[in-house]
Amino acid sequence: MTTKLTIYYENEQSSERVTYKLKLLMRRAVEETLKHEGYGNDAQVSITFTDDEKIHALNQRFRGVDAPTDVLSFPLIDFDDCCGEPAIDEMENMLGDIVLNLERARAQAEQYGHSFEREAAFLTVHSMLHLLGYDHETSEADEADMRQRQSEIVAKLGLAITQ
Repeated sequence: MTTKLTIYYENEQSSERVTYKLKLLMRRAVEETLKHEGYGNDAQVSITFTDDEKIHALNQRFRGVDAPTDVLSFPLIDFDDCCGEPAIDEMENMLGDIVLNLERARAQAEQYGHSFEREAAFLTVHSMLHLLGYDHETSEADEADMRQRQSEIVAKLGLAITQ
């Protein structure tokens, strides 16, 4: 587990109430992902809560995709460039930014028939895996690996979907 975890929250939307309970759940999702992945350094992450309109603009600007999405990840560490975890220093303990579309999280929770909290936690875990260097868009094997990790972490949070 990380020695020290700092999460910076920013709310840029008004469609969902950002409560202490929601922030605490996001923190648990970040912590459980770091623990699952054996990340042992101090870590800083920013989580920005946004809506369809704002994430659409970000998706267009940074990915060239002209549509809203549920979550965007902006890693600050290139794990492919080193041998595992980065050295500890002021800049390198900032893993990156998560931009979470709460409007989309609510809609997807309703679509999939589970809670808003479960969807928001799942999207946070998904994004954290991206910040740690995983990418489901590189191959089918990478996608399967990331799905497995997500399922294990969400289950540890007590939010697994039972069929």
